[in-house]
Amino acid sequence: MQEVLMSAAGLSLATILGSLLGFRIKELPHKWNDAVMGFCAGVMLAASTIGLIQPAAEMAGISRCWLVIIGVVAGMLFLRVLDLVTPHLHAITGLDDESHANNADIDKILLFVLAIAIHKLPEGMATGVGFNAAETGDAWTVTIGIALQNIPEGMVVIAPLLMAGVSRMRTFAISLAIAMIEVIGTLLGYGIGTLSASLLPVMLSFAGGAMLYVVCDEMIPETHLHDHGNIRLDTYALILGFMMILFIEMAL
Repeated sequence: MQEVLMSAAGLSLATILGSLLGFRIKELPHKWNDAVMGFCAGVMLAASTIGLIQPAAEMAGISRCWLVIIGVVAGMLFLRVLDLVTPHLHAITGLDDESHANNADIDKILLFVLAIAIHKLPEGMATGVGFNAAETGDAWTVTIGIALQNIPEGMVVIAPLLMAGVSRMRTFAISLAIAMIEVIGTLLGYGIGTLSASLLPVMLSFAGGAMLYVVCDEMIPETHLHDHGNIRLDTYALILGFMMILFIEMAL
């Protein structure tokens, strides 16, 4: 249980760190924003496959591989439903040329914040579930991967709220609330995972499928929206993020 609490604290602190950085760096040029997003995509891609889906497949074995398939598909469908009811992140982060009159888009921005908050719950659950396994190395791989992704995600919450006229204190309070949602998700995932060891492959693959959906449907396409010429920093950063998590997994 101590490891679960440490993991939850690490995830929330990463989000808070990102929020603090967001007050200092309100906007990034497209090229560097795409590079950061690409790095995060590589991190999440490795964390979902190496840290979640692969351990789920090893637990299930060939005879029960259908459990992993069901879990991955269910996780993807779950995030698809969330995408239908919440806005895409890039639309209102302030990185594209948009006008944000004071308080004019506050309803839309609150939906954006809600989208971030909703995604925090399955992310936390993905971490908590892994700590039910006999070996917790994979769970720490997922924790590190999500924590690295939480930093720029925490940054991206700040700019639209400040542009809408929300006070700095209230903006920081919102970021704290979002961080706490991930703590709840981590504890919830761990609690559900303790109910039945036979369900663990499904739960791990569900979390992995949800993360894969975010990477493939949101993060990678986002990095390719803008033409930066022959230098594809986003692609190089994605590979770097993937390899970093791979080596972290080998070291744990």
